[in-house]
Amino acid sequence: MSRILCVGIATPDIINHVAEYPVEDSELRALSQSRRMGGNAANTAVLLSQLGHTVSWVGNLGPGGDIVEETFRQHRVDAAAAVRLTTGGMPTSYVTLSESTGSRSIVHHRDLPEYEAEAFRELDLNRYDWVHFEGRAVDHLQVMLDMVQRHPRLGTSLEVEKPRDGIEALFGKADVLLISYVYALSRGFENATSVLKSLPNGCLATCTWGAKGAWAVDEQRRVLYEPALHLDRIVDTLGAGDVFNAGLISALCRGQPLESALAGAVALASSKCTHEGVELGH
Repeated sequence: MSRILCVGIATPDIINHVAEYPVEDSELRALSQSRRMGGNAANTAVLLSQLGHTVSWVGNLGPGGDIVEETFRQHRVDAAAAVRLTTGGMPTSYVTLSESTGSRSIVHHRDLPEYEAEAFRELDLNRYDWVHFEGRAVDHLQVMLDMVQRHPRLGTSLEVEKPRDGIEALFGKADVLLISYVYALSRGFENATSVLKSLPNGCLATCTWGAKGAWAVDEQRRVLYEPALHLDRIVDTLGAGDVFNAGLISALCRGQPLESALAGAVALASSKCTHEGVELGH
């Protein structure tokens, strides 16, 4: 069991379940509506706790974050060091979940500042074995990664989901890069192998590609591939990437080789798509 710190955002998610995704300029009645906590780093923290680790989360919380606080309490994620702001509101994701395909489309609204390096500087990093960063607010993130590099025993991972200006400058500062196909396509790469081979030598990284599965590259530039499991029915893909990230980090923290960590993470993420939410053990 490792002591893991996750750094990023947490959101209330409002999820409208529809029979199929609506066409533009149409009106559609939702089959049902649900609410749950979202946010990449927050979900990853909850999942890592379910996988048996001692987990903390830091980020900014604003008014209206009751569902976030309650979810962290339920899953024993320590959020005591989070920055609690009294102005603004919680960033919120409005999700349309298609029951015919299991796909999700998200409209995200944010009215809260990003978590800053000054708050991170106050943490005692000796309390942790691994720090996982959500790739956002690159200027602050660069300072945080520099701080972590002064603790060579700490493992680090960086999620690269979206194409943020300057994020490539951070690639050499984390032990593991977790790259999404959204980022890869935005940078002109047509497949996971091409983006992984573009990374600096000695970089350990993964790239998920939806229903195709995931690829990884190890320190020897060997490319690994793990196909996604065949599913008879897809229920909910929301959070599948967070499940993959948690599964991979957990396996690496337990000393598993990259090949088996990749296989386990893909299996976990595939299984998540058969039920709603990110609760494990369904």
